[in-house]
Amino acid sequence: MPRNAVMDAREFELLRDLIRERTGILLGPEGARQLERRLRERLEFLSLASFADYHRHLRFRAEADDELQHLFEAATNNETYFFREDYQLQGFRDEIVPVLAADLHHQRRLTCWSLGCSTGEEPYSIAMTLLESEALVGWALHVVGLDISRQRLAAARKGVYGESSFRCTSPQRRARFFTQDADALRVAKEVRQMCTFGFVNLVSLHERPKFEQPDAVFCRNVLIYFEPEARCRVIEAIYELLRPGGYLMLGHAESLLHEPTRFIPVHLDQDVVYRKPHLASAPPKPGAHGRKGRRR
Repeated sequence: MPRNAVMDAREFELLRDLIRERTGILLGPEGARQLERRLRERLEFLSLASFADYHRHLRFRAEADDELQHLFEAATNNETYFFREDYQLQGFRDEIVPVLAADLHHQRRLTCWSLGCSTGEEPYSIAMTLLESEALVGWALHVVGLDISRQRLAAARKGVYGESSFRCTSPQRRARFFTQDADALRVAKEVRQMCTFGFVNLVSLHERPKFEQPDAVFCRNVLIYFEPEARCRVIEAIYELLRPGGYLMLGHAESLLHEPTRFIPVHLDQDVVYRKPHLASAPPKPGAHGRKGRRR
């Protein structure tokens, strides 16, 4: 079996194009070695001699849908930890939540989505941030974490994490939001009960996942991996799904500066986020370009 199988340039192109076609994710040349390393065990498991055979299996075998999950997981980045880019979460809590609370005071219910949620650190961090807001005491709060990796979603639902996930978590937050679980920490029940996790392929987001309409969407450090056409489709789908007056948060290296979008940029103290206008003031069609603001 090919324990040391080597992926040549043509094999990488075939798998790269399949990933882009199905997910919108565009791997650069630097992704070849990662893909090779992560997929070797799949060749061994399937008794395939080469990555070209693996590509044929994915393309033409009727039972290959499940195997595509392994391909997608091999192609996506799993780098995440609690309270990543915490300056944005603080801005969300202190500057955006009061606006949303005023808009939604009649229903006292707020829903956030975390797209590309991986193993769950981000949606749980959002939930903890909501619990820290005095404006939301007594509200019904819901955070939906969505990802293309079923394996990572299973880890998110468990809510148990090792030390590497806590590089930006204060002792106060550890004490309030986590409990000891053998050699790891488990997310507190209060937080886990706020969170739901589900599968989504972001290029199919326009099909409207069956979760309640979001008031805020976090899509951080995700779209940088997408080809331009797919990125535009995802942004437009997020716009359509958001409640009017809702907000979109992107990662520190991402911007809608060069994207045709109906979102309006909102300048926070340390960040720029994007808002879907209320119906009365909504732009008639895409075309407005957000300005890139301060990033830390």
